[in-house]
Amino acid sequence: MNIHQYYPVDVVNGPGTRCTLFVAGCEHQCPGCYNKSTWRLHSGVPFSIEMEEQLIADLNDRRIPRQGLSLSGGDPLHPANLVDVGRLLRRIGRECAGKDVWMWTGYRLQELSERQQRVVADVDVLIDGKFIQALRDPMLLWRGSSNQVIHRLR
Repeated sequence: MNIHQYYPVDVVNGPGTRCTLFVAGCEHQCPGCYNKSTWRLHSGVPFSIEMEEQLIADLNDRRIPRQGLSLSGGDPLHPANLVDVGRLLRRIGRECAGKDVWMWTGYRLQELSERQQRVVADVDVLIDGKFIQALRDPMLLWRGSSNQVIHRLR
């Protein structure tokens, strides 16, 4: 898996103070996307074990209490990202007690493959649906267009 950006302290992508990871790879390529640089699967930099260790340490750092992790992109549920995202989420579940996971995806919840569903089983909140420029609404909380749905899964 490749990533484009990691924010160890973020107050924009979900509630509270969070860690946010933007992954590479998006099949949807929505017109008007604000993050087009993440579309290519092999763009960005590899998600290294050092980056993973830093993310886990940041989530557990009590000096800056973080509510959890936000995963965006690109698309964390791109088929090429599933193994690495799934492994990361399982590790967070084991080692970061009390931290929630928010994920943004262009896929619709009811259309997820079995492999994608297994990854989403470790997600607390899923914001699904492609960005549709004609439905863009800057007043929406945590969504870009009104067709996107916030699913509270756990």
